[in-house]
Order: sequence, then C-alpha cells, then structure tokens
Amino acid sequence: MRRPDHQTTTRPTAVDGDPEDGPLDDRGSRPAGRAATPVGPAERAATPVGPAERAATPPRPADPMTAEAVLAPYLRGRAADFLRSLRLHREHSAPSETGGQGAEAAARALCRSARRISGSLHTFRGALDPVWADHLRTELAWLSGTLAREHAYAGRLTRLVDALHQLSGTSLPGARGTAPAENAPDSSDPQGRAALGVGAARAGALLERRLTLARTRAHSAALQALGSSRFHAVADAVALLASDVPLAPGTIGRGTEPLLEPAERAEQRLIGAVAALPPDAAAEPYNEAHDALWHQARLLLRLHRYAHEVVLGAADPVLTGAGHALDLHRDAAEAAAAAAAAARTPRIAPATAYALGVLHADQRHEVEAARAVFRETWPYAAALTAP
Repeated sequence: MRRPDHQTTTRPTAVDGDPEDGPLDDRGSRPAGRAATPVGPAERAATPVGPAERAATPPRPADPMTAEAVLAPYLRGRAADFLRSLRLHREHSAPSETGGQGAEAAARALCRSARRISGSLHTFRGALDPVWADHLRTELAWLSGTLAREHAYAGRLTRLVDALHQLSGTSLPGARGTAPAENAPDSSDPQGRAALGVGAARAGALLERRLTLARTRAHSAALQALGSSRFHAVADAVALLASDVPLAPGTIGRGTEPLLEPAERAEQRLIGAVAALPPDAAAEPYNEAHDALWHQARLLLRLHRYAHEVVLGAADPVLTGAGHALDLHRDAAEAAAAAAAAARTPRIAPATAYALGVLHADQRHEVEAARAVFRETWPYAAALTAP
C-alpha cells in the first residue's frame, strides 16, 4: 500500500513555476517543452517522502476552478457522445445496412458512453442531485448491460473456437503462453491427441450452437430494449443532461474539493480491493471462488479511471496495463465457465466431453496468466504484498 503521505493520482500536483509539471492534454500527454522524467511502478510505490521534503513543499495554490466548471462539461460531453452514438446506431440499423458492422460499433460506443455517465454519477453522487443521479445511474447500468451481452457472447465464441484450433494442432500446450495443464494430453501421447482431435470438432459445434443461440437472444433483448418506453425515457434524460446538469445546492460556487474527495475515495477502494486479492502462494487455477474478487477489482478500476478523467481530464496512463490484464482475466474466466457449462450437456460423447475439459483447463490457465500480468503491471506493488 502507498504511504499515507503520498499524493493520490486524482489530485493535481502541479505547482506554479515548475517547468516539469503541468496539465495533460486531451490525448493524455504533456505539451511540448514540459516532458517529465518517467517514473516506474516501483519508484511510484516505494519512493519515501521525508518530513523535511513535505515541509519544504509549497502549499497547493488556491484552485480557481469550481466543481461545476469541472463536472458539468464532462457529463455534458459524455451525454453528447451518447446521443451521437444513438443516432449512428439508428442509421446503421436500417434495412439497407449490410453486415451490421456499423450498428455493432455504434452499440459499443453507446455502451461506453452509458458506462462513463453511470460511473461518474456513482462516484460524484454527493455533488449532484442524489435522487436524479441514482435513478439515471440505475437506468444507464440496465441499458449498458443489456447492449453488452451480444458482443460478449460473440467474443466468447471466437475465443473458445480459436483455443480449440490451437489445442487440437500438432502441439498440445496446456495453455497458450503458460505451463502445460496437468490433464492436458502430452504430444508424445498419440491416443490423447487422437481423442482431442475427434472431440474438438464436436465441441466446437456444440459451443457454436449454444453461444450463437445466446447471442441471438441477447440481440433480440437489445432490440426490444431500444424500442421500449423505458429506453426512450433514458434517452430523454440524457438529452436533458447534455444541456443541464442538476448539481446539489451546496456544490454550486464551491471549489473542486467536492470532486477531489470522492475521487480519492474511489482510488482508495481500488487499492484496498487489490490488497485483498489472493497472493501468489494461494493461486489455484481451478478455484473459481477467487474470480469474484478479481471482477470486483476490475469494476473499481473502471470507476477510478472515470473519476480520473473527470478531475484531471484523462485516464491514468500507469493503470492502462493493469486494466487490460483485468479485461483479459474476465474474458478467460467467462470462457472457462462457458466450456464447463457445455461439458455438462446431457448425453454428449466422451470425446466431446474430454475436449471441453481440456479447453476449460486451458482457459483457467489463461486466467492465472492474466493475474500474473496484472501483478507485474500494477504500479503500487506494495499493495499486492500487504498481509
């Protein structure tokens, strides 16, 4: 865990007159002439800050900005993104549209905008009208979850079919990029390779039937949601948000402190969740009970990223690798669960069940590989070794 006297990443650290500090531009980089010396993850976590250095640090200058001037433009911008994505989705969903690629891209953009608005309403609820924020946040969470299912099923099917093709090839690693699984057939075992080769085609066909059906149902649910009165009410609320942000009465005219405090709480919740993750010594590839802790850390990292965008104008670049590792962890865990569910299908051939078991083992080892990448890329290494 970082020292209590370390500056959090959600508070501005620039001091007037320091040529190496300054705000980031809209691409997350510093303007020309203000290149800062890079600091690695270990230095960020372990560099001590002595009392003399803290005493010599000049006080943070008075912030001329207000919470309204920071939060309201961000929410209005995300609302405009939402409405733009909605318009593109309607255009690409016309009967003349072929392939549906434009509609899928617009739906993903719609989900991203909805998640950012919902996450910001959750973190900065105290600076907003709480009744309005709670209601809109709930509705946006429903919408983004409904729209994301179709894309998730499609990605899961692609991942599992690709893994089956690799596992049934000339070499049979236990997992891509990891040590072989204990139950995976050895390349010197012709009988095991033959059984996997026979079952892989049937397992792929079974997975395709199951996940294609799930994707079709998710697509129908998304279309039904987009045509419902509930969605039209959400779209109307977001359209109003694009022009008017209902702030709490005590927030108007104040500085940015009402935003900095909840942003720091979001960061501390993330660090606490990472510290509670099982250590390396307790790693068990087939223990799905640990997945929930990692999924929670991923959600908290997303909330921290959105809070960082609000307060500092861009996502924290040092957490990009860790966030990507948690996304891979989620995908591998859900793919392993899908393989296990398919293996429980009644009256399937033994060779099919065997191939699905090998596939499940492969994806669980991918889960452990993603956890290892996260531990390597997490910038505050001390949090991972806390008791």
